[in-house]
Amino acid sequence: MYIIKVKGVAKIPDYVQLRDEQFTLLAYFRVDRPEKHLEKVGLGDKANYIMNIVKDLPFGKILKLEI
Repeated sequence: MYIIKVKGVAKIPDYVQLRDEQFTLLAYFRVDRPEKHLEKVGLGDKANYIMNIVKDLPFGKILKLEI
């Protein structure tokens, strides 16, 4: 699984993308509201782990997650 943090502009907030090994979009959610989107893809129990990574991840960098 891959994670990408996307910088918002003007009134558009920052977003996070979660993608699978084929780079298909699994989840797309605001940095400040991840809960229901992570639950929807079955990663609700990993929300704290994922959001700690997002906090330190630079915008536009793709990071491979081992979950």
